[in-house]
Amino acid sequence: MPTPRVIEISSPSALERGLQHGSAAADLIARSIAYYREAFAYQAGLNWEEAQAHAAGWQELIAQEYPEIHEEMVGIARGADVALSEIVALNCRGEIMYDNWFVRAGTADPRREEIDGCTSFSLSDEATGDQHVYAGQNWDWRHAVRDTVVVLRIEQPPKPTLVMQVEAGQVGRHGANSEGIALNANGLGGRFEDVIGVPQTVIRRTVLDAANIADALKVLVRTQAHIASNALLTHRSGFSIDIETTPGGHGWEYAVDGVLVHGNHYEAFVPPQLAAHHRPMSPDSLLRVPQARKGLRRAANPEKSVDVRTAIHTAMADHLGFPDSLCAHPDERLPEIDQWSTTLSSCVDLSTGDYYLAYGPPCETPYELIPFNLYS
Repeated sequence: MPTPRVIEISSPSALERGLQHGSAAADLIARSIAYYREAFAYQAGLNWEEAQAHAAGWQELIAQEYPEIHEEMVGIARGADVALSEIVALNCRGEIMYDNWFVRAGTADPRREEIDGCTSFSLSDEATGDQHVYAGQNWDWRHAVRDTVVVLRIEQPPKPTLVMQVEAGQVGRHGANSEGIALNANGLGGRFEDVIGVPQTVIRRTVLDAANIADALKVLVRTQAHIASNALLTHRSGFSIDIETTPGGHGWEYAVDGVLVHGNHYEAFVPPQLAAHHRPMSPDSLLRVPQARKGLRRAANPEKSVDVRTAIHTAMADHLGFPDSLCAHPDERLPEIDQWSTTLSSCVDLSTGDYYLAYGPPCETPYELIPFNLYS
């Protein structure tokens, strides 16, 4: 299986960082636009021009409230030779789909939701035999976009250096920074008020731009998001917290015996806006989360780091409920555009800065060390 493209970006200028990203990933950005052109039409009832128009409110919000991130998007668009509105649409793809899902569904029933995936984890203290701190996730998303994923290393003085996995053209998703902060994230679903909030790619990038864990928490707690999303924060000190963020209230929980796992259902609370008719967006999340917890507890037994990583990899390759398992595979019963799989599995050792990725479902590929350390 081919490995994701690794792109190294370095500049204090947001525009220059975007230009480097856009030019290095221009072909993948074009491929991503082609996919979402089809996906928005199929799942949201929007052609590509309508999708860009729908994203115009977010473009204005980002320009006003996050000017540096907006400038980076401008650079990505120029580097890839596409319109800025197209890059904004790629960065708001989740928000666009959620806002317009009911158009395709043909119903206003709040229980009718789009399926989502991802299983995040954090391990520390007595949960790891080598006493290191680990964080990562199985990133489950559309099988058709797996070849558009890139690994970014961004030097952006004076802000922390970032290592992220994103779809080409996006400014943020999940990863870690040189201050020892890791962010892993999961969709949660639910229909909220039609108020323009901040897109998830922008929130997640802002979290990873934080110089310390307190600043990262402030971003998650104080930012008015557009859609609900789960954020699992891990610090190299061993501190971890999971925050279920919504356009309304938030819920949170801490690790138990050094283990913290989250999927795609509300665990800390159920937002009052959803309580009357709440059902988990991803039924398989109810299966994946306990399977991950059970498997990851085995990382407490080995003393060598290589064996701890093997235990983590084995846990994240679990197939109970296949194909909608922790290690997800395309469901051949569905149309190709609706098929999901684990895009990649990540595992960062926050104690050493070593960052490992298994590209595609982890049952098929081992964790491999990426070519740079988080702290170097």
